[in-house]
Amino acid sequence: MPIELAQWLETPMGQYVRAWEQRQVDAMVTNAFGYHAIQIGLPHWDLLQANRIPYKAWAHSPSAPFGQRAGRLICEPEQLPFDGQSIDLMVMPHTLEWCEDPHQVLREVERVLMPEGRVVITGFNPYSLWGVRESLPGLALRLPVPVPSQVSPSRLKDWFKLLSFELDRGRFGCYVPLCATQAWLQRWHFMEHAGDRWWPAAGAVYAIAAVKRVIGMRLVGPAWRGGKRRRGRRAAVAPVANQLKDDHG
Repeated sequence: MPIELAQWLETPMGQYVRAWEQRQVDAMVTNAFGYHAIQIGLPHWDLLQANRIPYKAWAHSPSAPFGQRAGRLICEPEQLPFDGQSIDLMVMPHTLEWCEDPHQVLREVERVLMPEGRVVITGFNPYSLWGVRESLPGLALRLPVPVPSQVSPSRLKDWFKLLSFELDRGRFGCYVPLCATQAWLQRWHFMEHAGDRWWPAAGAVYAIAAVKRVIGMRLVGPAWRGGKRRRGRRAAVAPVANQLKDDHG
């Protein structure tokens, strides 16, 4: 499946998805700090480019297209060749969709991430219009990942609760109907803004960022004068559209 997905990402629809995911992941990793950042899967696509962590590597299975980038690692996501608590940032573009045991992959990610380390995951949304279309027989255009292999955001949230992850942010995107040409993409472009406003949970793809929390860990900070921290008035936080909602998964 990694080869089929990589090839699909070069089509007009794939480039459309790829551009949206690149923007979301860039925003989610730009302020992640540390020493080691790893991308698992699709090594020819650099989703770490907006991050300033000094050491970066691109891990992939033996069946994935290699690309020409330095820093490649060949491994299976279910058995990552890293020490526990050694990685600060992990990015997984559609990785869970082609793994035999996606929950085990998340357990491995939890094992190797540092406390307060960040994981960013992208994937197809099985409850989108694209997912519904996949269930209709006789249609020529198909996604490179079958709906049964797609991991929904609600399923990811359940796995986060079982592990040490806390959801940080998430977004849905890509509301244009599945089509074959750039011309049709342009004709349907108006749906991008309409979907973002009226049915955000029906986006074809999602990007989710989560942070590894360790119970009992105490962050060391500056001592406050007088032994007490001065309380200030907190500014109200405005709601942000298109965030992953609990009732939509």
